[in-house]
Amino acid sequence: MSADYYTRLEQARGPQPSEQMLSAMSRAMRLSVDERDHLYRISGHHAPDRTPLDTHVAPALQRVLDRLDDTPALVLSSLAETLVQNRLAAALLTDHSRFTGLSRSGIYRWFMDPAERALYPAEDQPRQSRAHAAGLRLAYGSEGPTSRAGRLVKALLKESPEFAELWERHEVARRFADHKTLLHPVVGAIELDCQALITEDQSQALLVLTAAPRTEAAEKLALLSVLGHEQFTA
Repeated sequence: MSADYYTRLEQARGPQPSEQMLSAMSRAMRLSVDERDHLYRISGHHAPDRTPLDTHVAPALQRVLDRLDDTPALVLSSLAETLVQNRLAAALLTDHSRFTGLSRSGIYRWFMDPAERALYPAEDQPRQSRAHAAGLRLAYGSEGPTSRAGRLVKALLKESPEFAELWERHEVARRFADHKTLLHPVVGAIELDCQALITEDQSQALLVLTAAPRTEAAEKLALLSVLGHEQFTA
């Protein structure tokens, strides 16, 4: 949005902003949920529904993310939807903002899109499948069958025999802290440590991927940072 457009909005001289624009303004101004809802109402829109799966990024997580520019970091919902990611996370994991519908969920993509698994070595994929199914069961237990989690479960049970088999195990877990190897098409295998900062209601998690100092993985992340910057500039 241009400075002139924003000025006209403040002076009540501009057109009614869209919900997409209000969502972007809420994130940019680091509004709390109450402040965000007020912004929607005074702009002539209904405030978004408040659920644990709200796509509004928790301001505290956003502030931390804003300070992380030298390592991949992203904020995920309880359905593994990427709510926001920094430039280095996009360079490592691809830009997740292009996904829509059920495909916004990394869990859905894992079971339905073979390209999602290309990021992991074959020997690590079964463990990742179990982790996704266990994480979804945790969200499903909290939200119930009529929630977005419930709709995701219904779709996967219908479309993925692998998920249906794992779902019958009734495993429940939230796994973020981990040491993993990721495969990047340009720089190759990267060994990273994964840690998460989770909101009090456990609806969102800031995921941070780091490499041990002075290692090959750290050098590869530095290279990705350069490549990502060049891609962004282009």
